[in-house]
Amino acid sequence: MPKIDVNKVAEILKKNQLDPAVLRRVIEEMNLAVQPDPGEEEKPPPVKKQFVILVSDPNGVMPEDDLVGWVLQIPENDSPVTTPERIYRAAYEFNATKKGRLLPATTVGDALENVPAKHFKEADAWVKTKTPVLVLKTNNQIPTDDLKIEKGQRLDDDEDDE
Repeated sequence: MPKIDVNKVAEILKKNQLDPAVLRRVIEEMNLAVQPDPGEEEKPPPVKKQFVILVSDPNGVMPEDDLVGWVLQIPENDSPVTTPERIYRAAYEFNATKKGRLLPATTVGDALENVPAKHFKEADAWVKTKTPVLVLKTNNQIPTDDLKIEKGQRLDDDEDDE
């Protein structure tokens, strides 16, 4: 079926001396009909992402064992030391609710995984990861001995020389 521009249809309707109120309603409906639906666009599936906490350990004082933790946000001007207190406050508020009395949060992990965000928001804390993530450590140095690249050369240029 051939497609016709909305402006051409409007001109044709004007030539046929249609009532201006009817003309305006018809044109508005046509403009709404030609707009693409938001769900029609083909989007690639989103890339699955993972949070990782990278801790600088230049003196090597952290243990070698795997550590886990959670990522939270607090107001910029507040001390990070207050973070556990914020978690406790949110857990206390949740445990005072009907659902909290049925399934109380007894550990920090329970609180971070099960307490709704509204309780954390009241305590000025925002949980970014409900499940614990692996904490990695680094010595905060980039090794340069193995990486000898001359100025202007890219890492994948070696394959082009063959």
